[in-house]
Amino acid sequence: MEGIFKTKNKRLSGTRYEDVYDQAFGLYDKIKKLTKRRPYIRSTYFKKQKVFVEVFRQHLYQKNWRDRARRMRFFPAGIELIKESNLPPKSSDNPNSPNETLHKFTGKTADGCLFYVQIKENKRNGEKTLLSIFPGNE
Repeated sequence: MEGIFKTKNKRLSGTRYEDVYDQAFGLYDKIKKLTKRRPYIRSTYFKKQKVFVEVFRQHLYQKNWRDRARRMRFFPAGIELIKESNLPPKSSDNPNSPNETLHKFTGKTADGCLFYVQIKENKRNGEKTLLSIFPGNE
């Protein structure tokens, strides 16, 4: 049974893409500057293993402007959840790829909004990748 991790971060303010972009990707750039290679964060739940974050940015650019802004508002809270949560996620095999497992973490921001973080784990090499951060039912 998965639990809900309560973050200290609130949603980013603003509803337009331009309002949220600088705030969200300012944090992404800080993470990116910590390494010369692929940007990652360490996850408490996965015993301090790396979770690579560059795929999330690529995933965002497949969405429309409104959806991008909506998802980016939860980026700092999602990063905090990955770094600090010990609560088990809802895990299932990826129906599109048999050698991958999808982990779906549930979180709640400081201002009370429900959101989800989805991480893909490669079963062969154990590599974990942040796929998506998205809001729950609002």
